[in-house]
Amino acid sequence: MLFLPAAYVNGRRQGTVMEKPFSAGESIARESLLFGADCTFLPTLNVEDEIKLVLESKQAIDDSVLAQRMKSLGLERANKFGWQDTYVFTKAMGEMMIDSLRGDIPVVIIRPSVIESTYREPFPGWIEGSRMMDPVLLYYGKGQLSGFLADPNGVLDVVPADMVVNAILAAMAKHGEAGKSESNIYQIASSVVNPLVFKDLATLLYEHFNSSPCFDSKGKPIRVPKMELFRSMEDFSTHLRRDAISRSGLAASPHPGGKMSGKLESICRKSVEQAEYLANLYEPYTFYGGRFDNSNTHLLMGYMSKEERRKFGFDVENIDWKDYISNIHIPGLRRHVMKGRLGRS
Repeated sequence: MLFLPAAYVNGRRQGTVMEKPFSAGESIARESLLFGADCTFLPTLNVEDEIKLVLESKQAIDDSVLAQRMKSLGLERANKFGWQDTYVFTKAMGEMMIDSLRGDIPVVIIRPSVIESTYREPFPGWIEGSRMMDPVLLYYGKGQLSGFLADPNGVLDVVPADMVVNAILAAMAKHGEAGKSESNIYQIASSVVNPLVFKDLATLLYEHFNSSPCFDSKGKPIRVPKMELFRSMEDFSTHLRRDAISRSGLAASPHPGGKMSGKLESICRKSVEQAEYLANLYEPYTFYGGRFDNSNTHLLMGYMSKEERRKFGFDVENIDWKDYISNIHIPGLRRHVMKGRLGRS
């Protein structure tokens, strides 16, 4: 059996996160307490109880607000047990269910981190739709966002899509005929062996978009300032409002008491709200303290021949992030997602 959750299934674990399976009842909130601390006040996670809670809650909620209430309930339950959102919480429960029900069936669990455009196959930079970091990247390149909420020294764990596929193929080849009743975990991740630090990413974006700028509706190149990174939502929101006013042209008004028109004010407000929404959505990841060990994944490569590694390699340790971001990923985004709407790449 092959199961594909995500590396962030590890919830709010800190430090080096090993490639270990989840067992029924595990709770990140409980294990986060210091050894020997009293955790009897923390509930034990029971997947069946969570399913029952959702089904009962649905019956008591009006259809008009059902979707929003379910989102709120999911986030509440995830946070209660130590996960940052419903997505990774349900992935973790999926692993627990597989572990408890698999019996003698061998299981391979692949945990990729943030999957982005291909490194090499079918060709460099292929991507279908914008992924996690891409909306922020594109807004920045278009001059609509000059900062973001992130720990400058934090790490964005990124892996190219084709390396994830190659790792899956390698795991299938190794375990497909083994027949051993065991669970094997492979974290396809870069944060331990080749971390992409946010402040370095900000510099790479600045350098790329100033050497290969996007163009506005009049065909003029858009010059972007260096991206600022903010540690608090308060500082980030203040920056957003200031930046929105500056881009509106009001800051250059000769009248100190000048006011924005209703339409312009609405545009600025929406711009700020959109950026704050993205920041709130990504905050658990832009300040994430876990680093994903990939020792099992590294050992998996050792079973491959030199020719197999050349054709189906997934060595994230040797990715040159400057080359990947500037010459592969962003050009791929501009070509395959934006379809050239940002001007030449």
